[in-house]
Amino acid sequence: MWRLCVSETPDRPVNSRRGGRFFDFNQTALAITPPDGHRIAEEMTEEADIRRGLEGLAQAYGFKGFMVMCVPGRDTHRLAESTLLTNWPREFLTGYDDACLMAGSPIIDRLRRSTIPFTYDTQVDSRRRLDGKGAVVISLFEQVNMKRGIYVPVHDTSGNCGAVAFGGDREMVSAEEMRELNFVAGGLFNRLSELRAQKNVKGAKLSKRELECLYWAAAGKTTSEMAKILFLSDYTVNHYLNRATRKLDSVNRVQTVVKAIRAGLIN
Repeated sequence: MWRLCVSETPDRPVNSRRGGRFFDFNQTALAITPPDGHRIAEEMTEEADIRRGLEGLAQAYGFKGFMVMCVPGRDTHRLAESTLLTNWPREFLTGYDDACLMAGSPIIDRLRRSTIPFTYDTQVDSRRRLDGKGAVVISLFEQVNMKRGIYVPVHDTSGNCGAVAFGGDREMVSAEEMRELNFVAGGLFNRLSELRAQKNVKGAKLSKRELECLYWAAAGKTTSEMAKILFLSDYTVNHYLNRATRKLDSVNRVQTVVKAIRAGLIN
């Protein structure tokens, strides 16, 4: 079970200029103590939980909003196509794409190359554009008070690359805040990826025979042993397992079994 808790812990020492934070993060829980005492407690079982957690995190650090995105390829020209989760105003995304701003963005270009967090300032970064659209960018970001912020490159356990952005009109984040946001954003992105993968797996329609083969594969049975148990040929067992692997978008039998278990298809 995943939980995000943002809560006040008075006995923790103050360790940053904004009041100090305490982190406790493991496989099933994330606890954050921000300086403002804001409290959030969410079970990380749905995308809505991730959204509320990110909203609380943004608020705790003085940002206006957040955006979770996959790193766009060079053939991607619309920010909306790369956005996974955000509370940035819809008119911002629409305006950004209508002005065709992605192609000349130095921020997007840096995301494709960077593996470490970095800050942005629209007044500074827009001067680096070569397409003459700097003024459009500045106006768009100022309209929604997203003038400054941070991008955190992240990846999940499957190797998918993304970024978590926080924007607002506060001062630039400190090195300590950057480390903290890098730590938390990576965990939340991975959990979001897990939830989406589970949703996709649950949507895959496996036949009774495919589920039976996966069940016995999870029990450690070999192909020959499964064939004897199910009164099938080795070829037919492999056929069902290979078909299940394709349906669950896996690379091998082991990953297929793991996905099926996590999605509750077998137990």
